[in-house]
Amino acid sequence: MATLKGSVLSSVFGFVCIVLFSNICFAADPTISYEFHISYITASPLGVPQWVIAVNGKFPGPRINATTNNNVLVNVFNKLDENLLITWPGIQLRRDSWQDGVLGTNCPIPPKWNWTYDFQVKDQIGSFFYFPSINFQRAAGGFGSFVINNRPVISIPFAQPDGDIEIFIGDWYIRNHTALRTSLSKTYRLRVHNVGVSTSLNFRIQSHNILLAETEGHYTMQQNYTDFDIHVGQSYSFLLTTDQNASTDYYIVASARFVNESIWQRVTGVAVLHYSNSKGPATGPLPDPPNDVFDKTRSMNQALSVRQNGSASGARPNPQGSFHYGSINITDTYVIRSLPLVTIGGSRRATLNGISFLNPKTPMRLADKHKLKGVYKLDFPNRPLNRPPRRDISVINGTYKGFMEIIFHNNDTIMQSFHINGYSGFVVGMDYGNWTEDSRGRYNKWDAISRATIQVYPEAWTAVLISLDNVGVWNIRSENLDRWYLGQETYLRIINPDENGETEFAQPDNVLFCGDLAYLQKEQKHNSAISISREFLRLPLTLLIAFFVFTICS
Repeated sequence: MATLKGSVLSSVFGFVCIVLFSNICFAADPTISYEFHISYITASPLGVPQWVIAVNGKFPGPRINATTNNNVLVNVFNKLDENLLITWPGIQLRRDSWQDGVLGTNCPIPPKWNWTYDFQVKDQIGSFFYFPSINFQRAAGGFGSFVINNRPVISIPFAQPDGDIEIFIGDWYIRNHTALRTSLSKTYRLRVHNVGVSTSLNFRIQSHNILLAETEGHYTMQQNYTDFDIHVGQSYSFLLTTDQNASTDYYIVASARFVNESIWQRVTGVAVLHYSNSKGPATGPLPDPPNDVFDKTRSMNQALSVRQNGSASGARPNPQGSFHYGSINITDTYVIRSLPLVTIGGSRRATLNGISFLNPKTPMRLADKHKLKGVYKLDFPNRPLNRPPRRDISVINGTYKGFMEIIFHNNDTIMQSFHINGYSGFVVGMDYGNWTEDSRGRYNKWDAISRATIQVYPEAWTAVLISLDNVGVWNIRSENLDRWYLGQETYLRIINPDENGETEFAQPDNVLFCGDLAYLQKEQKHNSAISISREFLRLPLTLLIAFFVFTICS
């Protein structure tokens, strides 16, 4: 038996550290129900007490454990002192963007209120996580694992692991989220999620290979790696065989990537893999990080090596490779460019194609249903335009049942991750330099991995192909929280012109109203629980390199 175990060491540096953290119901499909009470608690992720956002008193929050096609009810009680929304990145919410939990589709849950998310995990499997989507709250916690298991009739494409372990890695700040926004010879399945703010991390285990098996709901060709880059917002499943000598424990390491080396090369999160028959503590130096400071292709080549397992079945009995995406004609192309921060109206803002997104006062699909005009514009440009940057509510007008090509072009100086709610897309290509139409000749049209969170390297591009079959309004955003908070997002609006109630669910009975429809909202009765002020969160700014203390046993 193996145990993942943390121990605490600390060292003062500067600003940040790396932490390892451990509406329709269908009669034939079971329903699982959860209550999430979101509140502040005291925890010590860096070895010193600080206030974090907990779910049901736990940090990280509890796992949502579902099976393909389950109906999921999550009643969220907001015990914070500010508005709240929970989002489910990678969960496609088929026909039901009402449950997406972002400001473009949902009115926020006010303090002391509760609201029930009600959706089906239709035709999906895999490893995901949930988190609070507004007010920079993810930087303070509120996240947890969301696992969708295969139905019993569909086998997984590897032997049943002896254990199932979750690891959350991320850059963690001593400053609270409000201050930031103003400034295991058994085999175990490791579900590793980068829930951080803005930093790509390299994950590795001393003297062990990790066998990649799944990412964000799609089984991969199984390949061994000595280390693996996991970018902000991404989730991976690895198989770890604990077949090494049990004379010592072994280090588990996550270290920063693609950042200022003079500051970050010493910023490392460490935990310990403990064999139950181990004869001593972990020894020796930490496993080396990738030695590619002057080789920018190493990480990209690793990303391109992740291929879809075309013969494995996922949520449905038919093999993943039976959808021949490479032979479908492209109907729309969008080149979406990100740039370094710009100044608009005296404020620093982040943009996509020169537009810094303004969240509408009224959620867009709610505005559609109530025939409100002027809430948003369907004029997001399909190419970067030569004009001054501006703030606007500009949305992509997608074509139902179209096949869209999106090229994320990162002209920023930082590593970026972009997420598409409601969909996963085939990552058919990436390269440094400028994308041109000739770049399509290098696309992988056979076994590209399909995923919802896509990394884009500095001064590089990544191309994604998406089948637009999920009606609704879906968020496209930077997963780097600072860029997202400063406006680097838009929405993809997919409407069936012949809608008859079969391709999109109706507005839920418990919908919250705000903005121009606030007059329709009835007051919610709630208890007299006291919201906690955030003033106590104002702690000294200190950096600790920490080994988060946790234990997970098989």
